[in-house]
Amino acid sequence: MADYRIEKDSLGEVKVPGNAMYGPQTQRAVENFPVSGIRFPRVFIRALGLIKGCAADVNSELGLLDGEIACTVRQAADEVVSGIWDKDFPIDIFQTGSGTSTNMNANEVIANRTCQLLGRRVGSGVVHPNDHVNLGQSSNDVIPAAIHISVCLETTELLIPALSRLGSVLAKRAEELSGIVKTGRTHLMDAMPVTVGQEMGGWAYQVRQSEDRLRAVLGRLEKLAIGGTAVGTGINTHPGFGRRMAEKLSARTGLSFAETDNHFASQATMDSVTELSGALKTSASSLLKIANDLRLMNSGPLTGFSEISLPALQPGSSIMPGKVNPVIAEATIMACIQVIANDVAVTIANSRGEFELNVMLPLICHNVLESVAILGNAAGLLADRAIAGFTVNEERIAGVLGRNPVLVTALSPVIGYDKAAEIAKKAYAESRPIKEVAAELTGLPSEELDRLLDPRKMTGQGDKPGQSG
Repeated sequence: MADYRIEKDSLGEVKVPGNAMYGPQTQRAVENFPVSGIRFPRVFIRALGLIKGCAADVNSELGLLDGEIACTVRQAADEVVSGIWDKDFPIDIFQTGSGTSTNMNANEVIANRTCQLLGRRVGSGVVHPNDHVNLGQSSNDVIPAAIHISVCLETTELLIPALSRLGSVLAKRAEELSGIVKTGRTHLMDAMPVTVGQEMGGWAYQVRQSEDRLRAVLGRLEKLAIGGTAVGTGINTHPGFGRRMAEKLSARTGLSFAETDNHFASQATMDSVTELSGALKTSASSLLKIANDLRLMNSGPLTGFSEISLPALQPGSSIMPGKVNPVIAEATIMACIQVIANDVAVTIANSRGEFELNVMLPLICHNVLESVAILGNAAGLLADRAIAGFTVNEERIAGVLGRNPVLVTALSPVIGYDKAAEIAKKAYAESRPIKEVAAELTGLPSEELDRLLDPRKMTGQGDKPGQSG
């Protein structure tokens, strides 16, 4: 096969690599946008293939596309869905803001593969990228629809299951550790006691709320721009095209897609995707808090909190033998920071919807899909490689708890705030137990002090099992 073949588009002749399934417009984009080397992710290419295959079916049913061509286009599009032609989607994320280059990339790959399947030469034009594969569509409604579809797929297939797994692991560990009382902390300073179960139950609740936020926005993400074509008016497409497309895409994915209520808004903005990005940012801030708490609780083993020991997964230093670091917590924190940063870019990009079209679509798509993927992967790792397997250093926790001067708070209703503060200061200054100093300064009976200074009763649990959140 020759190193290249000559193809034509509306601007003239283009040299296309001889073994490429794409055509001239893709090749122009490869040459025009050598910016980052970042490509659209697999799930987005899958969404494009779904759109093109369903469009062929709808156009055939409407009598607008020859049945044999439609059937073969659908076959070629299904190959795109499966990932066979991913190497033929080489265009950089930083390209034309509408994503037209990537829409045409899909049109060319599917048209050329259809020619092949029909026994014709790649590049022969027997099946046309625009007239056949892109029939009834525009980049301006295809790319927004593909973003919504890919985000819905990745969120429901990866992120929500990962968060659900994390929440379940946290709830299970909270129940297991509900009997262990530890020193609570506010401002990173010693505070009243809590159980380890209560602390982890709070984390489990955070994760469940993250799931709820994601599910809440999915309904808006399932509204698709397809059918609006160039500017939202639906020019050059059948009036029933958008509704029929949503029905077929729902059948193919198991999701509940519908045609948008307003094509002009759906093409000029990415408001629902930006809302999702905000939910991802909130989830990231929650996971970052959880991961950092684990990191602090694991710190030591001699000079830190050393309340827990995270699983030892790898040597922690190239120079200090025996050192083990909280690597999963750190990886999670970095992923969360990236998600928060991505949201800034998405928010700014969504504002660039001048008049009838947002022209930052590839950037929005990349950042949101990256956020969904890394947050889902990090949540799964945090659940399985950190939280499920850590052990509690009960002796260390109990030893610190018994020396906590703040326990005197429980005496305040009996002896008053000022006397309690005096006891706390004296106990801390002399490194003596609170009970000993309280007995000396108050004269309260030992049995009364035992009852008032029982750390478990201070958690609100008494003799009952701890809450799992």
